[in-house]
Amino acid sequence: MNNSIHVTPNGNNWQVKRANAKRDSASCSTQAECIDLAKSMAKKSNSELYIHNKKGQIRCKNSYGNDPIKIKG
Repeated sequence: MNNSIHVTPNGNNWQVKRANAKRDSASCSTQAECIDLAKSMAKKSNSELYIHNKKGQIRCKNSYGNDPIKIKG
């Protein structure tokens, strides 16, 4: 998804960055701060949120848009 949002490490800090963006949307001193900010951004733009660990690997993802997988309940 082109509109996905990523929380990634940036040196000793963390950043919120949209996919294919050249610059970050925000920089935070803790991952938790960036996650809170990124969640609200993802909800507003109906996009995917990818949270990376300190090594840059994706540790979890959440969909805040139209999820193509329907769960029967």
